[in-house]
Formats: sequence, C-alpha cells, structure tokens
Amino acid sequence: MKIDIADLDTVFLTYNEPNKEEYWVQLKNIIPWAKRVDGVKGSDAAHKACAEASNTDRFIVIDGDNIPDESFFNETLDLSAQDYDKAQFRWRARNSINGLMYGNGGISSWTKDFVKNMKTHEASTGNDKTDVEFCFDPMYWAMHDCFSTTYPNQSEFTAWRAGFREGVKMCLNEGTKPSLGDFKIDVHRRNMDNLSIWHNIGSDVEYGCYAMLGARMVTVKTMLIIPIFKHCFYCPHSCP
Repeated sequence: MKIDIADLDTVFLTYNEPNKEEYWVQLKNIIPWAKRVDGVKGSDAAHKACAEASNTDRFIVIDGDNIPDESFFNETLDLSAQDYDKAQFRWRARNSINGLMYGNGGISSWTKDFVKNMKTHEASTGNDKTDVEFCFDPMYWAMHDCFSTTYPNQSEFTAWRAGFREGVKMCLNEGTKPSLGDFKIDVHRRNMDNLSIWHNIGSDVEYGCYAMLGARMVTVKTMLIIPIFKHCFYCPHSCP
C-alpha cells in the first residue's frame, strides 16, 4: 500500500514558539492546504487536537519550531496493509543549535485511532513506558531520513527548555531513571553521545549556551539531586 505524503493532512502544531507566525507563513508557502492547531496545553491533548483537525485517517504533524524541506512532500510511504493502521513515524530533524540529527523535533505521521487512544505525557497513568513517551511503542518507527530543521533557539527560554527536556530524556533508560552506579551501563551509548553534545556544543549559536545550560542542569538534577516527574520534561507545551 503506497501513500503519497502530499495526500495526507498536515497539521502545524504551535504553542508559545516566538517565531511560530513566521514559520506558519513559510509552511503555507510550501503546502497551502496545511492546517493548524495552536495554544493547546499538554502534548497529549495537543496531539489529540491535531487528530480532530485532520480530515484524513493518517496525518502529518509539524512542530511550531520546525521548518520542513519541500522535498518531504514528494515522498511516498510504502506500507503493508497490516501496518497501515498501526505504524506511526518520526523522521529525523537537523538541530540548529548543535547539529544533531535524530527524531527530536522532527516531522511525525500518526493515525487518528492511535492518537485518540493514547495516554501519554500529561495524561500518563504511569503503568507502562509507552504511557510516558509514545516513542517506546513498538509500532512507533524512527525513520532514517531527515526532512526538516528544528530551531529551538528562538529565545533564551526556548533554548534552555530544549536542552532541559532532551537532557533528562537522554539520562533515562527507556523512560526509567537508572541508578547513579548503573548510569553509564544502562543508558544507550547513542543517548550518552547525544547528551554529551547537548552539554558541550552550541556556544557559537544564538542562545545556544542556554540549551547547554539546560542539559547540564537537568543531568545534575536527575542523577544527583531531586526526582523529576517524567511527564513534565516530555511535554512541549508546559514548563518543566
């Protein structure tokens, strides 16, 4: 089963990003049919609002600090009929602060049923790791290709917040905090590499030092000082 990305509804998800209006105009210049959800507090609630806004069963979500490559909308998904209703996707994004290229801030594709039934982030019950972060669901597929650039350094606060959230996520082992003694063993090597980059790269970029500060602060808080409630740092629409 082949699906043209251009045939899917695209929803621009914004909250308090300083450049969200500028980026909305840029997106509309690429795909005039884009829809928008703005000001919904909580990641779980915001994604459910995107599902409601979509007229297609599968839809695309682009975050308010992300600018997609035009080439993305020429792409085709080739899925088996079995996977069509179950698979959720996240493509890589280039990070404007530190050059990392992974799922953080990237374009995603969802089915309405999946989003309506999930209970993640602020709606998490804490009974399962997929309740905290949807990326741990076995049908949530991390795509290799990179089709956008994320710009979390739009202000001192947004840069710090980006570093804080990713910093604590990189400290965890599939959403669970390891002991200090097992930290270097339990945390995936790639996450440790990413954490080091968040700590050390970005001082030459506007507000990049604040992202580094956020990542360093939360590493200390998570591993050495106080417990962090897991739903807070994953939610892109509320402060940690």
